[in-house]
Amino acid sequence: MTDTPTFLKDAKDVLSDQGFATSNIWYHGTSSALVDSITQQGLKRSGDKALKDAAKKTMAAIGNSYTESIEPVFLTQSKELAFYWAEQTVRDRSVRVDGDEQPVVVAVTLPEELNLKVKPDVGAASLLLLKEGEDFMGYLAGIYQDNGFGIPEIDLMKADRLKYLSVLGMAYINADIDASYLEIITG
Repeated sequence: MTDTPTFLKDAKDVLSDQGFATSNIWYHGTSSALVDSITQQGLKRSGDKALKDAAKKTMAAIGNSYTESIEPVFLTQSKELAFYWAEQTVRDRSVRVDGDEQPVVVAVTLPEELNLKVKPDVGAASLLLLKEGEDFMGYLAGIYQDNGFGIPEIDLMKADRLKYLSVLGMAYINADIDASYLEIITG
């Protein structure tokens, strides 16, 4: 299980029996290798250029074409959940990109007009059916239990879309986010 740094443990403040509370403050998990770019250019949809380039090269090497998709910026209401996804980003990058990378959490404070564009990530249903999703659900269950709540119950195929936000803490915005709205969370 993830060893979340103490300064990122915020579930006690944002989690209730109703799930994760929302506000105009969101969090995004990423790799330390991307921090300079993020602080200069903001969070960009499909922004991990090195990982995309590595995938493109791999597909070309095996004779397949690669179609790049534009993914939204993924967000969550909890620093703890963002740290989990940051660790996954570091792990995914370590397969294709050399370097000593660390998980980083970015705070995203959105103005009202952008905050209204944040949506529950119901597309996560497909991810949650894979091993990676099982791992996340185990991590999430630990957060709920550590904070005195039962294991979250959700039927991924039938759940109301808002449950993906409140119960699972999964959201996205289909827009780039300017660097002026971002702050790197440090201990």
